[in-house]
Amino acid sequence: MKISAEQTWDLEAIYPDADAWEEDFNRIKPLAEAFLAFRGRLAESPATLKQAIEALDAFERLGEKVYVYAHLRSDENTADNRNRARVDRVEGLFASLAETSAWFDPEIMAIPDERIKTFLDSPELELYRRSLIELLREKPHTLSEPEERLLGTLGDVLATPSKTFSILNDADLDFGKIKGETGKSELLTHGSYRRFLESSDREVRRRAFRKMFSTYSKFRNTFASTLDGVVKKHVVGARIRHYPSALEQALFSDNVPAEVYRNLILAVHGKLDVFYDYMTLRREVMKLDKLDMYDMYNPLVPSCRKAYTFAEAVELVKQALSPLGKEYAQHLELAFSQRWVDVPERKGKRSGAYSSGCYDTYPYLLLNYNDTLNDVFTLAHELGHSMHSFYSNRTQPYHYADYSIFVAEVASTTNEILLFNHLLNHTDDRDFRCYLLGHLADEIRGTIYRQTMFAEFELMIHELAEQGVPLTADLMNEKYYELNKLYYGPEVDADPLIGVEWARIPHFYYNFYVYKYATGMSAAVKLAGNLLSGDPAKREAYFGFLKAGDSKDVLDIMRDAGVDLSTPAPVEAALDYFGETVRQLRRELAVR
Repeated sequence: MKISAEQTWDLEAIYPDADAWEEDFNRIKPLAEAFLAFRGRLAESPATLKQAIEALDAFERLGEKVYVYAHLRSDENTADNRNRARVDRVEGLFASLAETSAWFDPEIMAIPDERIKTFLDSPELELYRRSLIELLREKPHTLSEPEERLLGTLGDVLATPSKTFSILNDADLDFGKIKGETGKSELLTHGSYRRFLESSDREVRRRAFRKMFSTYSKFRNTFASTLDGVVKKHVVGARIRHYPSALEQALFSDNVPAEVYRNLILAVHGKLDVFYDYMTLRREVMKLDKLDMYDMYNPLVPSCRKAYTFAEAVELVKQALSPLGKEYAQHLELAFSQRWVDVPERKGKRSGAYSSGCYDTYPYLLLNYNDTLNDVFTLAHELGHSMHSFYSNRTQPYHYADYSIFVAEVASTTNEILLFNHLLNHTDDRDFRCYLLGHLADEIRGTIYRQTMFAEFELMIHELAEQGVPLTADLMNEKYYELNKLYYGPEVDADPLIGVEWARIPHFYYNFYVYKYATGMSAAVKLAGNLLSGDPAKREAYFGFLKAGDSKDVLDIMRDAGVDLSTPAPVEAALDYFGETVRQLRRELAVR
């Protein structure tokens, strides 16, 4: 298949050829050795510590650039062994240099309190003051150097439960086949499962659901063992490092109080009636006495099968993002004029979509564009990530440019809401309007309600482990089923097999990660509303968020942008928006 250069990303902007990449690859080890020369000297003076930080940044910065080029080349053609070999070489080099910086943080923490205070007030370290203060916050939770080294050597061993889950879930499980809509036997896989659940044939959905979860149920004791292992790792790790709980350790690096996590759960509990209203609407439209869990993903209104060329998608997204103003539009244009995007699906190309880059490259986007409306939303989403990186890299020094994962989904989700708003306001097609409203309702349901249910389950099993309660499969099935019943409400008579769904959720191995999806979506709803208001001050505040990088604590960055995530108010407002979306969908369906 012949593809024009305009449809691919320009990686020659990073390195013109393999030889140039090789030259930088060979510079990494000398830079690491130059940094290592500061070992034992950090307490000498502020100037020495500054030079050591600069040496560490130089080593890591070049490493990021070398890795980004290698992995992007590999992803554009995974069948090319030369591309994969570059990635393996970078990963191998960094594995061999893993201890190069392990001494750095403990040595800073070992500087006597009075001396480090004078360092923090010195003009030489003014730029690095914030990161040093953040590092010193960890001092009460940092062990002696021999203990830290010992824990470091156990890292691979402690990762065994997660690795076992991944191998069992992704490689060893065989779900067999089910009869599809055509009556033919089709393979049931992780990838095809969602397609079966979106089927208009309820029997196909039921067969896929029961086949999937019957398989997980057969292996529930093994999955319970792997999840119990990773939870114990978190719990024991928190005790070793003197944290009050595993939750507080997980939230510590972002400086997010545990109350934010708990307030999210309470706020969602307070708005479950809104979720129940949506379940009622879904049951009525589907003409069912009761819903089951396999009735949650088929669209209430089938897609209008609209096709969009990539050029049409680009124009739609540009129009949708116009509330961000002329400056944003000008910089957005760079994504296409500088060729940040690899567009078409093709043999050998990595599946899915992402935004990736580093301080010294464009914020590239990988797509597998197939002319669907979902692909248009994916373009808007990934451009949100890339523009966030663009503004952060353009505004912040390297040391503070990499923003926290806590806010990573905010800009991308804001873009999606702006696109939804644009599409809804520019169509009179009732079917399309209903489809869009249903799409938005399902996005919020999946991102706030469902992820908060996951977050509550994750907190529950960690607290049980902290109390010494064994996490057996039967116990987790029981707790998960009870939660599912609470969240989905009286309109759903769930097949008991849903109780084992915890066994297939990889995010439970990520150490209190899922709540960030819910807070991110809540922030995006508020920020999209601010942008659509046309208020220049609110737009400027949004740009402050895009440019902030890691220059402040994440809660302060979001507060400056206009969203106070330390309170439940943004979550409550997002769920009110969900409620209005459901009511609007009901009205549109009534006159369709």
